[in-house]
Amino acid sequence: MTDIREKLGKLHLYAGDGKGKTTAAAGLAVRASGNGLKVLFVQFLKSGKSAELQQMEKLGISVVSGQPFTKFVFQMNAEEKQESREFFEHRLEEVFNKAAADYDLLVLDEVLGAISTEMVAEERLLELLQSKPGQLEVVVTGRDPSARLIAQSDYYTEMKMHKHPYESEGLGARAGIEY
Repeated sequence: MTDIREKLGKLHLYAGDGKGKTTAAAGLAVRASGNGLKVLFVQFLKSGKSAELQQMEKLGISVVSGQPFTKFVFQMNAEEKQESREFFEHRLEEVFNKAAADYDLLVLDEVLGAISTEMVAEERLLELLQSKPGQLEVVVTGRDPSARLIAQSDYYTEMKMHKHPYESEGLGARAGIEY
């Protein structure tokens, strides 16, 4: 029987303005874990309080989330932005090193948001993706991927919102559905 790890090593890109990027990444993480793969699910620019993170941990998926401030980047002063930038740049390096040594699947949830807010350098992400171990599968999520990232990906799925109850009804994010 062939080890499923032999066929790993692809880059998945879930992008777009629609709901579902993190949900798709979480679903893939659960599927991989259910097949015996070791999964590291890492979030950027998120608080770490989403319910799916607790459930993934119960399934044996390693989760890294949270951030130094509870503000959006546009609300931060220069010092807070610098501290956040250092925090997320360190996180990116740390999780690639950890994943390279111990994991089969690495999910970088909302790393594109970290790039667009200048918390992470896209050039460094591209370098890390180029030098990753051959059998490390990687998932990247967020909005507005660059042409270089799209070209480097093996899977590229764009979520496009056509309708959402926030726009039609003013319905805010709901526990269990959006977070």
